[in-house]
Amino acid sequence: MRTDQSPLPPGQRARVNFPRFADQPLRRPPRACPLALRVSAAGCEDLVLGEEEFAALPMRDQDSDFHCVTTWSYRGVQWGGVRMREFWHEVVLPWVGEEKPVPWVRARGGDAGSAVLCVEDLLADDVLLAVRLDGRPLDARHGAPLRLVCPSQYGYKSVKHLVGLELLQELPVLPSKEHLRARVALEERHPRLPARLVRRPYRALIPITVRLAEWSLARSELVEEGDAVP
Repeated sequence: MRTDQSPLPPGQRARVNFPRFADQPLRRPPRACPLALRVSAAGCEDLVLGEEEFAALPMRDQDSDFHCVTTWSYRGVQWGGVRMREFWHEVVLPWVGEEKPVPWVRARGGDAGSAVLCVEDLLADDVLLAVRLDGRPLDARHGAPLRLVCPSQYGYKSVKHLVGLELLQELPVLPSKEHLRARVALEERHPRLPARLVRRPYRALIPITVRLAEWSLARSELVEEGDAVP
């Protein structure tokens, strides 16, 4: 983590480490598997990219602060991966057809997590399909083998263990706590409640959520180690 003295966004507090964190912390990460990203859209045959196809795309590194909706921030994370904007124009549009507008995308994780994003937000310059964290391949804690990284939005939009991108013509019903935009600079923490009302209860949940999320990760690692024993 680099040192950065720039002001944090409204309501955020810096954290000295980058823990595993999740809305459902007892949900274990999926078993380790090769990278496979499925892109789907109505009327199109699914497009599936594996490790070889993904490795052939241009990679970049970028430093980005990570902001959790529960008010903690971890500064200067170095992500490495494919810029979503380039992936969209070089892979997705030739497949789906540029004449067919796509207003929304649902990102799906292998751990059953998901988020809906406006294409305008998804194609921001700093959005990545990340495969590396601080120069090393992503691990189970932070979303291996592939993670969506949306630095300008709260962390729940940065879907871990990314396995699917579903292109949508109609806006689906969102989960009760998911804001469609979730923009950090505007403190869009909750779809209905003002930020000032949710900061304190969200902040109170941080310690127990971290403990439970790390515990479930440790349990999953023990299970995989046990399965590997001949």
